[in-house]
Amino acid sequence: MATTSVQQKPLKCVDEWDDFIANRYREGKKHSEFRIYDEKSDPSVAEFYRLNHANQTLQFVLEKESQYNPLQKGKKSIWEAANYLNTLIDDSDPDTDLSQIEHLMQTSEAIRKDGHPRWFILTGFLHDLGKVLCLYGEPQWAVVGDTFPVGCAYSDQIVFPEYFVNNPDSKNAEYQTLYGIYEPNCGLDNVHLSWGHDEYIYRVVKDYLPEPAHYMLRYHSFYSAHRHGAYRHLMSPHDEEMFQWVHTFNPYDLYSKGSAKPDMKELMPYYADLIAEFFPDEITW
Repeated sequence: MATTSVQQKPLKCVDEWDDFIANRYREGKKHSEFRIYDEKSDPSVAEFYRLNHANQTLQFVLEKESQYNPLQKGKKSIWEAANYLNTLIDDSDPDTDLSQIEHLMQTSEAIRKDGHPRWFILTGFLHDLGKVLCLYGEPQWAVVGDTFPVGCAYSDQIVFPEYFVNNPDSKNAEYQTLYGIYEPNCGLDNVHLSWGHDEYIYRVVKDYLPEPAHYMLRYHSFYSAHRHGAYRHLMSPHDEEMFQWVHTFNPYDLYSKGSAKPDMKELMPYYADLIAEFFPDEITW
């Protein structure tokens, strides 16, 4: 499918991405409204996905896994990472006055309000901390956006699937079969997803949280799978079982952004205690 020759500006900051997600998946939308994406209606998002789909190759993902999975960015506390992420607000949309920590607390407070376990509440607070990748110099198309498997055929349930025509992997016949480099029902732990903040924060905190949290963190942007049922041919029975936790988590991620601004002064003691319950003073990033 042909794409426009006019170069559009990509998203300016991660907050702009959050605003897009909140609108795209806002509660109460009709089913027919969900898959309407074109360059005219949202050119910055279209340009974001043009870059994302052209550059997220298997080779690129393997390089990023090799670069970041060993966790060589030094030691920081959870609070230091959250405050570090807050520096992204310097380039954010001037129409929003919420810090990154406040965005995280909106999600975790919605989870807390519904009486979920403390590890679940903490997962809500942690889920976007992987966006510190932007502050390591990574482009936004390698940090946010819907994730998808590389090394096998692209699902038509991925946003803007036509943009994969510009990805070199689309010319590799081995990578464009149903299973590609994988085996049937091999399990998602053996599948390479496009690189981004989900995989990074999972790697950073996985030793401190239970397995359901691993799935929530690692796959919360894998919309073609958890919203549309794609890639089940790669999932193991255990993945299918654990994805129920992803389904439970995502409404809090998507629909909490419009909630009231959290009272940081009042909430900080609770979150300080919650984080200290699960994490040491510093962890490796």
